[in-house]
Amino acid sequence: MYPVCVTHLSRRQASIQPLRYNVVKQPGLSQSLAAAITLILASNSIAEETNADRPQEILVFGSDFNLSGTPVTAAEGIVYDKQLELRPVSRTAELLEFVPGLIATQHSGEGKANQYFVRGFNLDHGTDFALRLDDMPINMPTHGHGQGYADINFIIPELVDRLTYRKGPYYADGGDFATAGSAGFRYAGSLEQGTMNLTLGENDYQRLFLGESFDVFAGQLTFAGAITQYGGPWQRDQNLDKRKAVVKYHEASPEREWSLTGMTYLNDWDATDQIPLRAVEKGSLSRWGNIDPTVGGDSRRNSLSFAWQENLGADDQWNFSAYLMDYTLDLFSNFTYFANDPVRGDQFQQADDRRVAGFETEYRRNLQTRIPTEITVGFQNRYDDIDVGLYQTEQREIYNTVRADNVEQSLNSLYASVQHQWTDRFRSVASVRADHYDFDVAANIAVNSGSGDDTLFSPKLNLVFSPMDGLETFLSAGQGFHSNDARGTVISIDPVTGDAIDSVDPLATARSYEAGFRTSLIPKTQLAVTAFTMRLSSELIYVGDAGNTEAVAPSKRKGFEINGLYSPTEWLLFDADVSYTKARLRGVGVDNRIGNAVERTASMGMIVDDLNNWSGGIRLRYLGEAPLTEARLPRSESTFLMNAQTTYQFTPNLSLTLELLNVLDSDDRDITYFYESQLPGEAAPVEDIHFHPVEPRSVRMSIQARF
Repeated sequence: MYPVCVTHLSRRQASIQPLRYNVVKQPGLSQSLAAAITLILASNSIAEETNADRPQEILVFGSDFNLSGTPVTAAEGIVYDKQLELRPVSRTAELLEFVPGLIATQHSGEGKANQYFVRGFNLDHGTDFALRLDDMPINMPTHGHGQGYADINFIIPELVDRLTYRKGPYYADGGDFATAGSAGFRYAGSLEQGTMNLTLGENDYQRLFLGESFDVFAGQLTFAGAITQYGGPWQRDQNLDKRKAVVKYHEASPEREWSLTGMTYLNDWDATDQIPLRAVEKGSLSRWGNIDPTVGGDSRRNSLSFAWQENLGADDQWNFSAYLMDYTLDLFSNFTYFANDPVRGDQFQQADDRRVAGFETEYRRNLQTRIPTEITVGFQNRYDDIDVGLYQTEQREIYNTVRADNVEQSLNSLYASVQHQWTDRFRSVASVRADHYDFDVAANIAVNSGSGDDTLFSPKLNLVFSPMDGLETFLSAGQGFHSNDARGTVISIDPVTGDAIDSVDPLATARSYEAGFRTSLIPKTQLAVTAFTMRLSSELIYVGDAGNTEAVAPSKRKGFEINGLYSPTEWLLFDADVSYTKARLRGVGVDNRIGNAVERTASMGMIVDDLNNWSGGIRLRYLGEAPLTEARLPRSESTFLMNAQTTYQFTPNLSLTLELLNVLDSDDRDITYFYESQLPGEAAPVEDIHFHPVEPRSVRMSIQARF
C-alpha cells in the first residue's frame, strides 16, 4: 500500500467537496502519485505550521486531497489507477490485495469468485467483506455457492480509477457483509486516449483490452472490452474464455455529475479442484492433476446502473444511484470424489439464476453552527429474485435434485450520522443504522418453505484527535452484520438425510472496537497502526456444498495491523504491511479454533516510476499458517509469493511491459482444507489435507498503444 499522505484542508473542504469531474486515465507519471510523493518529502515543513493559522488536517492514503468527508479510522484508504498499474498481479482478484492485510486465493478454476482472507476471517467468497463497483453491490446473498459470494472477475482493471477500502463496521452507509470491512471500485468517467493492451504469456495466456472515449453531447461516451483465454499449468486444460464489455456515458459540471453504465460479462471454464495430499505423496497424482476431469462452470452477468451527484448549494449535497442486474452461475464441483457414491461419484452442481434491483440515496448538509456540524441521512434498497439449486451430477448431467428453491428477498436500510468538529484537533462522528430483512422461500421440499423477516439497529461512534501536526489518533466502536442464507432461516429437515435440523437467525451481528493512529512525523515516511477486537454473535452460515445449515458458536477476534510507506526520492516508493489476528470460538472448551482463520499476513513492495522511461514494481506476499479444524492441529502451511514487472515507455503512446509471476517458482499451496474424501480403490473415506497449488513461475509480455 501507499499509506498516509498528509494534506491540509479548510473546514469547508474537509466536509462537502466540489465534485471531481475531470477523472481521466493519465499516461506516464500520474499527477496524483507525484503529489503524494511531493507531500511525503515535504512532511517536515508541513509539520512546522503553527496552530494559530493551522487549517484542519486530515490523513489520507494514496493521494486524494479532495475527500468528501474525513477518515474516521486509521484503517481506511484510497488507491489510484497509477498505483494499480505499477503493481504486478496475476488475476483480477489480486487488485483487492491493495487493501492492507487482505489476501485473495483460489481453490478451483479462474472463473469463480476467489477466497478472501482478512483480519482473521476466512471470508470464503465474501461473507464478511462487502464489495462494490460504482455504488452497485457485488456480494450475492442466498447464493448457490456460498452466502455473500463476491465475484469480481467481471471488472476491467484498465477502467478502474480508484479503489477505496475501509476496515470494521464503523460506517453508517456500510450494510450487509461490511463487518470485517468493505472495498469499492470506481470506474473512470472517461479514458483520456484510446487504448489497446495485448498480453501474451506462458501456458497459453492471451488477453486483449480495447477502450476509447468520445465526446458526445456535454459528456463522454466510453466503449471498452476485454477478452482473456488461458489454459493454465494444469494437466487438464482450463479452457478459460472470459469476455467483458462496458459502455458508459458520463457528464459532469461543477454543479452535478451523472453517469449511465451498461456492463456484460461471460465466462466459461474447466476447473482443477483441490487435490488430496496422500495421492500426491504416493506419486499417483501430479500437483497439476485432478480426480474428476469434468468439473468447471460458466457464469453470466449483465447490469445497468445510474448514478447522480449534485451540489445543491455551498453546504448541501445529494447523491442517488440505481441498478438492475441479471446474473447466472452453473458450477460443477467434486471435493470428496467417491465418499458418498462409490459408483457415480460425488460431483454436484450449484446453480444460481437471479434478477437484482436496487437504489440508494443520500443527503449531506454542512450546518453553519457554533460547532461546525455535518449531518448525513441515507436510504438503501435491494431486491433479489433468485432461482437457486443444488443437484447431484455425473459428468455434468443431473441425476438427482437435492433441493431447488425460488427465493424472494429484500433489504431496506435507513441510516444517519452526525459529525461535530469540536475543536481544530478533535472531532466525532456518531451514527445509527436500521436494516430490515425480509424473505420468502418456495422449496421443492415443502417443509423447507417459509417466510420471515428481521430488523437490526446498529449504533456506531468514532472519535478523532490530533495531538500535533502530522499525527491523528482514532477510537471507534460499532456494530455491523451479515445476513444468512434465506434458505437456512426457514429450513426444517436436512434435504440429504431427511433428519430434523435447526434453522438459523436471519441476521448475525458483529460488535467491534478499534484504536489506531496515522503519522508523518518520521521524515519521508508515512505510518498507520491499528489494534482491533471483534465479537460475532455466531459464525452462522448456510453450507452450499452440503445443502444444509451449520451453526457455529459465538466467536471473538483481536489483532493489529501496521502499514507504512517510505519514499526516499520522487521516483521510488517502498511499502509494507503486517497483520496479526487471534481468532477463537467462545464457550466451546479447548478446541476453539476457527477453521482457516489465518493468523498472520504480510506484504512488501517497491515501485519505480518514470526513471529514464522505465517503470516497474516488485511485490512479496506472505499468507501465514491457519488451523484447519477447531483443534490446534492440523494446520495449513504458510505461502510466500513474489511477483515483478517492468515497463519501458518507447514513446508517450507506446510501451512494453514484462511480468514475471511467482519469481522464485514457489511450490507452496494457494489454499488448504482438511476433510474426508475417498479415492478410487479406497474402501472408505479418509481424512486428509486437500490443497490447490500456486501456479508455477510464468512470464507475460504486454504491449500498450494509445491512439
